[in-house]
Amino acid sequence: MSKKKSLIVEEQVIQEIRKSLGLPPKSPKSKSKKVIKEAYRTTPKKFSLSTEFLSQKTKHARQKEFESYVDGLNDIAAQLEAANREDADKYSSEFRNLKVSEVHCLNASFLRALHFENISDPQSQLSMDSLTFMRLERDFGNFDEWQKDFIACGMASRSGYVVTGYNTFLNRYMNYVIDEESKNVPVGMHPVIVLDTSEGAYYRDYLDDRKTYIVAMMKELDWDHIGERFKRAERIAKITGEVKN
Repeated sequence: MSKKKSLIVEEQVIQEIRKSLGLPPKSPKSKSKKVIKEAYRTTPKKFSLSTEFLSQKTKHARQKEFESYVDGLNDIAAQLEAANREDADKYSSEFRNLKVSEVHCLNASFLRALHFENISDPQSQLSMDSLTFMRLERDFGNFDEWQKDFIACGMASRSGYVVTGYNTFLNRYMNYVIDEESKNVPVGMHPVIVLDTSEGAYYRDYLDDRKTYIVAMMKELDWDHIGERFKRAERIAKITGEVKN
């Protein structure tokens, strides 16, 4: 594939990812030289969770923590704009510390938002002829096997997340164990189902019974919202497939 075509496909993937995260389309590149600007701002969404599987105290505490991560991300972005890049090193430079913290707060903000968006649907239903069901059946053998693997990953996560995501390198959906906010985050993965399995998400209501919490959340997954994520993942799959061909 020519370099020009590869760049076009790469730009399409970037635009799809920005759209899935609710970010505005990327502006066309200007030929004039620009100064690097790191500053950006994102606004935390208010989530109204109708589930009765979580107490109001837990819902309130998780919302406040989510907002704190977003505030932290915005603060880091502002600091990065003025950070000294000339003194960057791998040991303890200000620039390194900011970039590491940026990834932590970035993942925490968006993973938490993805979690809130796809839970708390008391009318939760998944049709067997839906794209979501068919893709999970295709890549896990059957829907029950996806559920078993998803629960196992949730139990294995160390205060982090279990995520079902499309892997653009292997061309299939997989379950992932993400520890804390930024460990084991796979390259080339587009998340479609996200469940927060950190102690703060369930301990007030379930103590150390994480499995009961996971099963309760899975009973109220918002499959309509998840279905839209699968559609976006399929568009990304089509674009990345063109790159390989």
